[in-house]
Formats: sequence, structure tokens, C-alpha cells
Amino acid sequence: MEYDRLLQMSLDLGCLLLSSGAEIYRVEESMNRILQAYGVKESDVFAVPNCVYVTITTPEGHCITKFRRILRRFNNLDRVDQANDLCRRLCRDTPELSVAVRQVKAITARPTYNLLTEFAGYALLSFSFTLFWGGTWLDACWGLVCGIFIKSILQLSGKLKAYDFFTNIVASAAVALVATTAVSLGWAVNYDKIIIGALMSLVPGIAITTFMRDIMAGDLMAGLQRLTEGLLVATAIAVGVGLVLMAPRLVWGV
Repeated sequence: MEYDRLLQMSLDLGCLLLSSGAEIYRVEESMNRILQAYGVKESDVFAVPNCVYVTITTPEGHCITKFRRILRRFNNLDRVDQANDLCRRLCRDTPELSVAVRQVKAITARPTYNLLTEFAGYALLSFSFTLFWGGTWLDACWGLVCGIFIKSILQLSGKLKAYDFFTNIVASAAVALVATTAVSLGWAVNYDKIIIGALMSLVPGIAITTFMRDIMAGDLMAGLQRLTEGLLVATAIAVGVGLVLMAPRLVWGV
């Protein structure tokens, strides 16, 4: 048995799950099940949101350990679903390691939405939530514009590899600036509805849900880390919007 290759394949699959937004228990259980299916009697997997450690003991008593740092994480539930399905098939059929490696790489290479579709998604989400929170149709149109601004800033920050905290501050500040300007010029009615509707695309809903599932599964360290990330996002949104809304009072005293 090529234990190094088996360990590398299971680590690739675990990191694919973790970087796509899967829960900690799902990552650890998937990796352990794959290793056991291929004949490993003793394995230990430890995962936190930004790192995975895995150790196996060979029949000869040698320990092999690998770990990998996760630098970029995003929510891609399609990849999570595909990786889950692959894990079940690997445990059931145990194909050759070369076949398993190709299947993991195939999931990693699955295409995501193109840039135009992502812009449309952000715009439609902001438009819809502005109406949902009670805005007028005119407000919703400006919410659509704010959604495009948000995606543009996120796209630029991704290329510049900027920190998410500062990216969220800039994006929320841009939304507040556009909304207040549109209302002051008479082009919209409710700047608060526009801001709330547009910023829904920045709210870490999946992260909050995942943190609760991690806590209930007993992964306290991972759950608290995800909770902290969610609180930082909320803080960044509040800081960005607050700076723009407070600026007139601070500068002109109104």
C-alpha cells in the first residue's frame, strides 16, 4: 500500500471540503472513513477552519503525518456535495489510488459561475432584499447598483489579496455613500432600506450556521473561530456604514 499517496489523497479531499465551507466534523469523518476503507487501522485527523493535520500508523508501526494550511476559504456547496458523494463512493468501491486522485482533482477543477453571473447575482440579491425590507422600486434599483459596487470591490480586493476585514469596511462604506447620495439628490427615497438590502450579500449567514453546527458537534475551537470571524464581518460592516453616516456630522456639524 502506498501510504504516502493515500495520505495525500485523503488530505486533498479534506482540504477541498474545508476550503469550500464544510463543517469540521464532516472533514474529519470523511478523511477517517477513507483511510479506514483503504486498510489503515489507526488514523487521527484534527481540523480547524484554516488547517488540517492527519496522522496514520502503518502495519509496521511507523507514523506518517501530513498537514496543510488553508489560506483562502469560500462557500461552494456544490463542491461540498460532490466531495461528500466521492467520499461515499471511495469507501464503497475503494478504486485504485490513481483513480481516486483523478476524481478529487476533477472536483477541484469543476467550473464555478462566471464573472458576469456573479455580478448579476449580487445585483439581484441587493435588489430583492431592498424590496423585502420595505423599499420602493426606485430604492430597489439603487440597491441593484450597490450590489454591483460590492461585487466590484470584492473582485478587486481578491486580486490585491487584501484582508477581508478592510474589504468589508470599504464595501459597506461604498454602499452607504451611494445610498445617501442618491437620496440627497432626490433619486431615491429610503437610504436605510437600500443600505440594509445591499449589505445582506456581505452577511456571513452560512458561517453563522456552520459555527452553530461545529459547537453542537463538540468542535469548540473551530466553532469559536468561526464565531469570531462572523463578529469581525459584522464589525467591519458597522464601521464602514457608520463612518459614512457620521461624516457629515463630524465635518459640518449636521
